[in-house]
Amino acid sequence: MANPLIHTRPDGRRVVRLSGAKRVLYLFKDVEKIRAQLRGETTFRMQNVEPATLLDDINTDVMTPAWVCFRHKPEDIALDAYAGLMDATNQRVFGSRALFDGGFEVIVSGQRKGTGSSRETAPQAEKWSGIGLVIAHSFAPIHLRNNINLGQLMGDYDQLRRLEAGEEIPLEEFTAKYDAVTRAILENGGLFEFGAKYARGEIRVAPPPTPARPMTMAEKIIASHLVGGDAKSCVQPHDACLVNVDGGYSHEFTTAQVHHFLQQEYGAKYRVVNPAKFAVFEDHLLYATGVARMKPFEAQIQTLRDLQREFQRHTGVRDYSAKDGVSPGICHQVAREHFVDPGDFIQATDSHTCMGGGNNALTWGVGATEYAGLIYAGFTFVKVPESIRFELTGKLRADCTAKDVILHILATFAVREDTLDRVMEFGGPGLATLSMDERATLCNMATECSARSGICEADELALEWLAARRPNLTREQLRARFVAPDKGAQYHGGVHALDLSSIRPMIAKPSDPTYGADVSALGEVKIDIAYAGSCTAGKEHDVDMYAQVLREALEAGLKVAPGVRMYLQFGSEGVRDYAKARGYLELFERAGVDVINPGCGACIGCGPGVSSAADQVTVSAINRNFTGRSGPGKLYLASPLTVAASAVRGRIASFTPGMFRTAAARG
Repeated sequence: MANPLIHTRPDGRRVVRLSGAKRVLYLFKDVEKIRAQLRGETTFRMQNVEPATLLDDINTDVMTPAWVCFRHKPEDIALDAYAGLMDATNQRVFGSRALFDGGFEVIVSGQRKGTGSSRETAPQAEKWSGIGLVIAHSFAPIHLRNNINLGQLMGDYDQLRRLEAGEEIPLEEFTAKYDAVTRAILENGGLFEFGAKYARGEIRVAPPPTPARPMTMAEKIIASHLVGGDAKSCVQPHDACLVNVDGGYSHEFTTAQVHHFLQQEYGAKYRVVNPAKFAVFEDHLLYATGVARMKPFEAQIQTLRDLQREFQRHTGVRDYSAKDGVSPGICHQVAREHFVDPGDFIQATDSHTCMGGGNNALTWGVGATEYAGLIYAGFTFVKVPESIRFELTGKLRADCTAKDVILHILATFAVREDTLDRVMEFGGPGLATLSMDERATLCNMATECSARSGICEADELALEWLAARRPNLTREQLRARFVAPDKGAQYHGGVHALDLSSIRPMIAKPSDPTYGADVSALGEVKIDIAYAGSCTAGKEHDVDMYAQVLREALEAGLKVAPGVRMYLQFGSEGVRDYAKARGYLELFERAGVDVINPGCGACIGCGPGVSSAADQVTVSAINRNFTGRSGPGKLYLASPLTVAASAVRGRIASFTPGMFRTAAARG
């Protein structure tokens, strides 16, 4: 689909200009101003708009909520663009077809456009509604890349002022800030058009000529995977290169689009490379059937499942489909258990792909277009990201976890965009005190920091954990794959010392993970639901923490508080079996916990633990708490220890070993 704002002049120059027949839509914090524009009652111009009044942190759940993603054709997705944007009374700001029929060609917002999930449906909804230019102060990295892959132009406020004044702006002003490959993708209308020209030899991409230099872990992995590179290859931030991909995965939310795009581009008999290390997972929508609010979408959900199975049979990729209604587990957790190895470069269609960084691999999420391209070709385009390093020292207190660490980083570093589009590198002596599951938590929530990814250094603990799960690799082979930063490596985001002993139990207040605060400063917050599990907090170490708190409660004669429902969902079959072997299932039952089989659920609003009313309060161990993501109620994020302690207390409370015995003694 050609960009309607790009025009070719008689002299061959390509320019961007507004049509004059269509409008610019400004997304204000005051949603009534948005409604007035949708009704055609008012028009704004950038010269009269204060950027601070524009809506910040528009996440992809707002642009295309989960139920919109049940459609796999972009033209159908566009019909409900921005269906997740709600007013103070929880009513939709954009009705069905509002953007599609609104006659807009430019959309404008504030900082960090496109945070959250990697779902490419978000920019698709804008593009297929006629939007050709997206204006924002800054963009979340995966969302920015998805716009590029779709051929969507992105610009700034000054460029919009000039366009609204009637000026024609040369196309290169919008693309010159990018590397040559990204420019070619944008100027040719998207990734598939670029790929076709590359395949015909019309576009060439040579390995970057970067001289030898000290490199970060991310840079070393990219350098070792360069198409046309060798053992001496080096890269530096902002280098544009083609990079071989070791493996990846998709799930039933995204596979149907991947299959659809591949059939469109390469025909019904297309093939993929290296199917043994690519996979499909049936996890995200496992519990959607039977959930009352999902009933209208059951046919669409089944279509997604059917198309994923068709894709798996066609390609021969690893099959992690549900059997008898039970999933092998959440894709990120199972992938780190089964096939994400140190030194790997892994891409998958989910923003929490970065969880694999706990295995000393470079992993991040991509949209369906990019994934379709790389699973077909075996390589993808990468602009080498900058890095930011966290040098961990000390040891966590008994009441704190890695979740508290990452919530602290969100509230301290991410809020000021230090982590934006950078790889978060974790190392230092303090890292050795964290289990592999805790390291995975740090990397999992790098995407909440609007980072490109997270990656941890490898050590003996990592070696033992991986060796127990990779019977096909010896310890020597695993150790040889370890990647460490070079001495003198450059960190554009800085090197930040973080004393783990200084961390205190944290909570993220409703609507965004960056709204962090100490639990001790929160005050009295009664809860209705405590949710334990998800890819972030459904691992073996997390289950140990839930068991620790609930065992102490039972010993003190306590259990889940009256009026509170506590749900615990395992991240994988392996974690469920681990819990069963340690007697945790019986422990959880005695404590009054509702235990759920592996898979996604309340985290994406598709399963037990979802709130049903706006006045309900949930404390959850999941990774994001965007409005409406897990039901209409208020959602606080916390660590596994805090979630379990809160379930027993009936209010948000941090955990201190012995707290229940002390309370019982006081009567």
